[in-house]
Amino acid sequence: MSQLYLVRHGQTLFNALRRKQGWCDSPLTEVGIKQAHLAGKVLRERSITFDHFYSSPAERACDTLEIVLDELGLAGTPYERVKGLKEQNFGVFEGLTEDTNPPRGTLGFYAQFGGESEEEAAARMAACMAELMAREGHERVLAAVHGGVLWFTLLAAGKEHLARLDNPQPIPNAAILVCDWDGEHLTPVELIDPAEGQGVC
Repeated sequence: MSQLYLVRHGQTLFNALRRKQGWCDSPLTEVGIKQAHLAGKVLRERSITFDHFYSSPAERACDTLEIVLDELGLAGTPYERVKGLKEQNFGVFEGLTEDTNPPRGTLGFYAQFGGESEEEAAARMAACMAELMAREGHERVLAAVHGGVLWFTLLAAGKEHLARLDNPQPIPNAAILVCDWDGEHLTPVELIDPAEGQGVC
């Protein structure tokens, strides 16, 4: 059984300002940098050996991965930036405050405004991860991604309750989602919050 470790990026300036951040980008804050280091330490303590590394092309994800690699003693290790791992596109709502979010449960909202529907984003992300895991020699893979990637992966597996729906920010920054890959499907098996130092499932 192969495994894919998905690490959400650390806190960014837009996260701190409560602004939508899909395909637009903002830098990691000092808090976000510390969170990325903590995620790397959690992985290091588990003594996991990864064979391939990937990142969303967003700098917040790339910077997070590079910090994690440094914590793993792998600074400078090559990794591939993959467009399919980008966050959902929020169209003209990019950069606006979270107060402009549609009511929970509203589907297809952002597709009306030049963005992606939830279905489109989830399908893109799932297809990308499946393509990566199907590559030869991919047994333990680490990818730096976004909250939406973790969320849609949990949702597809029927484990949306693990994303803490009562929390305004359901997926913690620098959270790590561990997934098994059976050659066809990703199955989430553990969601780790590095700040708590343990998994929540």
